[in-house]
Amino acid sequence: MTRQNHILHNPASELELPRLGRALPKNIFSVQEVERIMQLCEIEEPIGLRDRAILEVLYSTGLRRMEMIALKLYDLSLDRGCFSFAWARARRTVTFHRRAGDSVARKVHPGGPSLLASEPDDMTVFLTAQGEPFSRDHLSFAVKERIEAAQLGKTGSCHLFRHTMATLMHEGGADIRFIQQMLGHEDIKTTQIYTQVAIRTLQQVHAATHPGAMLEKGENPPQKPQLRRRSTLQMLAAEAEEDRE
Repeated sequence: MTRQNHILHNPASELELPRLGRALPKNIFSVQEVERIMQLCEIEEPIGLRDRAILEVLYSTGLRRMEMIALKLYDLSLDRGCFSFAWARARRTVTFHRRAGDSVARKVHPGGPSLLASEPDDMTVFLTAQGEPFSRDHLSFAVKERIEAAQLGKTGSCHLFRHTMATLMHEGGADIRFIQQMLGHEDIKTTQIYTQVAIRTLQQVHAATHPGAMLEKGENPPQKPQLRRRSTLQMLAAEAEEDRE
């Protein structure tokens, strides 16, 4: 109406739109669930070994599906424990733990079971049974099959491992800025969803251990040893002294 000169001023010009919250991931694997999925891969066979390496890299690095598909042999620095590759007009470097590196090394080692590329000069790390690079749907299907085989009652694919990696690292004490680097987020706000997941875990711990919350559930708080209480009080006193300084 303002543009068509029916009114002189737009009454909504100063309104602030509500911020849309980012939905928490529906499913997150526990460490034990990840191990079960890994153990079901038949690493003596080329397909099983390939899938184990894919799952290990997803779990260790949180790479996106398209980053996995585009990964080349010359992107690997197995001795340094990292991948370095071009992505979205920038260069990304992510680290991985030793077990993931061992799985990839065995997969690409000439002496081990492997899938050969149909094109001799193709340097793609992960290939289909036909020796071709994965499509997005094909990779998702391969990962989804491995998850379903574990019968965990959780559904998902590549992104589920990405969420799991970030959540477990944050709950393990990793600073959100390092997780941002691992995930390749340009804006820290995108990464902060994992602080919400950590808060959810904190709420569960609080409900299970705080005396007030336990009384609400009709449970008697356990009697803690005086030594532990004394240690906690000493820690709080030290923090208070630091605040005064």
